[in-house]
Amino acid sequence: MTNSLKVAIAGLGTVGVGVVKILESHKDLIAARCGRPIEIVAVSASNRARDRGVDISGYQWFDNALDFAEQDNIDLVVELIGGSDGIAKELAQQSLEAGKSFVTANKALIAHHGASLATTAQEAGVALRYEAAVAGGIPIIKAVGEGLAANKMNLIYGILNGTCNYILTQMESTGQGFGDVLAEAQRLGYAEADPTFDVDGIDTAHKLAILSSVAFGTETDFNSIYVEGIRRIEAVDIEYAREIGYRIKLLGLARLGSNGLEQRVHPAMVKLEEPIAQVEDAFNAVVAEGDFIDRTFYQGRGAGEGPTASAVVADIIDIARGHMDAPFFVPASELVKAEPVPMDDHEGAFYIRLHVQERPGVIADITSVLKDRNVSLDVMLQKGHELDGSVYVILVTHVTRENIIMGALQEIAGLSSVQDEPLTIRIENL
Repeated sequence: MTNSLKVAIAGLGTVGVGVVKILESHKDLIAARCGRPIEIVAVSASNRARDRGVDISGYQWFDNALDFAEQDNIDLVVELIGGSDGIAKELAQQSLEAGKSFVTANKALIAHHGASLATTAQEAGVALRYEAAVAGGIPIIKAVGEGLAANKMNLIYGILNGTCNYILTQMESTGQGFGDVLAEAQRLGYAEADPTFDVDGIDTAHKLAILSSVAFGTETDFNSIYVEGIRRIEAVDIEYAREIGYRIKLLGLARLGSNGLEQRVHPAMVKLEEPIAQVEDAFNAVVAEGDFIDRTFYQGRGAGEGPTASAVVADIIDIARGHMDAPFFVPASELVKAEPVPMDDHEGAFYIRLHVQERPGVIADITSVLKDRNVSLDVMLQKGHELDGSVYVILVTHVTRENIIMGALQEIAGLSSVQDEPLTIRIENL
């Protein structure tokens, strides 16, 4: 058997500990599968004395992970620190420049700096891998970049954040509001104390930026993604969606067309019979469409020690086998800088929830605004007589343009009878 691949791990949180467990407990199995041993030789974390439930005494300890780049006995660096910049970015850059392959679960790092790091890796002749950065235990990067490589990809979309999917699932099953379900998710450990990245769609956008690049051979372009979270979804929206045959999911969707690259993250209504509508709790799912394979569907756990660590170790094994593919499956110099498609150009049907005072002429005022902008309605419901004399008006439009519906809603919001900012949810007939 050839020489071992010597690995250093930066970050010994939940995922880092999971990587140690897999590499140690499956040492012989992994060596047999990749033709050489994989050996952890060094680790770094913020607190050396902390009890992590694994024995790290046999590894060299570094207070500063950046020192990994200077060590001759390290072949590969695993970064599990997080963050798009700071030490994570420095460690990636310095490790690659020093000729060490680099594996990360850091979606923010790859979403913001993927193209430049890919260039550095290729110039140094080493590997950059990030399977664990998207959809946890689902091997979606390899599936799209390798398994579907014969196809011209048309569309990729999915549920990419388990926290949001858990919250939406619980809102539907319990009838509780967003705030109550979020608090319970935090108590159970499904949501962070600061849930901003999850519930505001940023985490999903990081992952979508990466998927877009893998699917379409484009430069990662996080800043061009339209991002909207789930904070404004209420129990009534879940209920009304089901009544008209839909379920609400936070989707990330990317499509490359003749007019450029469309990338958007937002709550969406999907038909109940769609497979992605059946994905519940903290699971992730991705749908990829290509010209010869039509549609493929992937589902699995998107986070947690086991699934994420499994994806990290799979990347390490690939590198141990000698796989040095281009990070985005085309040479870094050939990644295309795609023109972003403005969100105003989006066309589709829309669900609209209005909270209005129940008085004569309210519906006429609303429909007059829509008529003036040539927006036609498929569904109109009036719900929930309240003690204060207000009601919900639910509208579902036929297909129209984003800029038209948003202009109409801005005008409707100014009507004296409208109490709150209108809510709109895009309907995706996938």
